[in-house]
Amino acid sequence: MRLVIFYSLLIVGAVYQLSAQQTDKILESGLKDIVSDFKGDVGVYVYNLKTNSEAAINADTIFPTASIVKVPILTGVFDKINKGELSLNDTLIYDTKRAYGGAGLMQFYKDSTVTDLRTLISLMITMSDNTTSLWCQELAGGGETINALMANLGLKHTRVNSRTEGRTKDWEKYGWGQTTPREMASLLTKIRNRQLVNAASSDEMYRVMSNSFYTDYSLSQIPPYIQTAAKQGMVNQSRSELVLVNAPTGDYVFYIGTKNNEDVSWGFDNEAWQLQRKISSYLWNYFNPTSDWEPASEFRELVNDLRY
Repeated sequence: MRLVIFYSLLIVGAVYQLSAQQTDKILESGLKDIVSDFKGDVGVYVYNLKTNSEAAINADTIFPTASIVKVPILTGVFDKINKGELSLNDTLIYDTKRAYGGAGLMQFYKDSTVTDLRTLISLMITMSDNTTSLWCQELAGGGETINALMANLGLKHTRVNSRTEGRTKDWEKYGWGQTTPREMASLLTKIRNRQLVNAASSDEMYRVMSNSFYTDYSLSQIPPYIQTAAKQGMVNQSRSELVLVNAPTGDYVFYIGTKNNEDVSWGFDNEAWQLQRKISSYLWNYFNPTSDWEPASEFRELVNDLRY
């Protein structure tokens, strides 16, 4: 009996070791070199879904999400759909009182324009439309409901702050939302693995996240014929990005969070955006060493005049 227990424990231990995430020290060291001179605070989390390996730099530090908060909002909307409280085809009427500045298209809609929930979701994620995002946050039950959903998923720090009771101080510190690189990467990984809400919802969320308008940051360093799911967040002192790459050698996900950035410019050479490109390029070549793809030499000239 003792031998049976002993060998059973050995088997359990072996299975646990195989399932536990392993730190890729070479990758982590390379990332530390890249971020070492950044003028601000930076956190990076990378997870390889095929090898179950990770690399982390300040991965459990809280960073402002800016528009990346729209991923938790997206989750909240699909949770309501799953419960039968909403439908993608729900007819909605736009009121110009909902108009909110910044990114997006719906703020330019005519009053009383007929739309639907699916359009709201698409604009929120693809174009990072602020008007539809606030509307989706409301339809999802508000920040309190979304935050409870994040807590139930085991995410301790990922929260909606704006227009959410009891989170005024957090809003003053972090803005619309907050997260850690590890937590937000895990949320996208759950979507990729069809584990968020349900399989159909995860698939639809992944599809909409695979059509980002903002391709001139991390996505610019990944071949255009490789599918990616992504969301970007940007305010003056915080530029962050969430990306999952369906690479031929195996999927990998990464989150780059920044805050207290010295460079608050909005041109191509913003330091945080340069950092995102460097990290994304490094990861693509690290995980796909035989790839000979690189960005076209005219890329910078093409997008240099973009302003967001």
